[in-house]
Amino acid sequence: MALYRIRPATLDDIDALVHHRIAMFTEMNSSMDPAAVDAAFRSWLAETVPSGTYRAWVAETPEAVVVAGGGFTLLPWPPGPQWLGGRVAFVYNIYTEPTHRLRGLARSIMDAIHDWCRTHGIGVVALTASAAARPLYESMGYGEAASPTLWAALE
Repeated sequence: MALYRIRPATLDDIDALVHHRIAMFTEMNSSMDPAAVDAAFRSWLAETVPSGTYRAWVAETPEAVVVAGGGFTLLPWPPGPQWLGGRVAFVYNIYTEPTHRLRGLARSIMDAIHDWCRTHGIGVVALTASAAARPLYESMGYGEAASPTLWAALE
């Protein structure tokens, strides 16, 4: 891990963050239009990174090459039986370049996210896990919710 530095992402990292999102969905065999996702996510990041709505971290090599990253959006959430805090963090885009995997980078990025959340009073973090990433998240205490989220695409 000493070969890598974990740091907050900035607008200068948009190319890497977009690349990671598209690579993640490609590896999960998700059907998508990569050019459309690129344009939409790039625009979304240009708005949400400066405003602090999306907070992300990257792992970079000594040569300052970004090889992993991930972040979260802080969502208002009504207090309920599992959490009274009023906000939850939803994690997105945890991705490591294939040649840099199995070196603890995804865990380190998740640790940075957890540290930020603890410091800011966020007690619940949610995410959607790929099959490959599920063991990592389970080792960090994540588990399936009692009532899974359902999604509907409205047109």
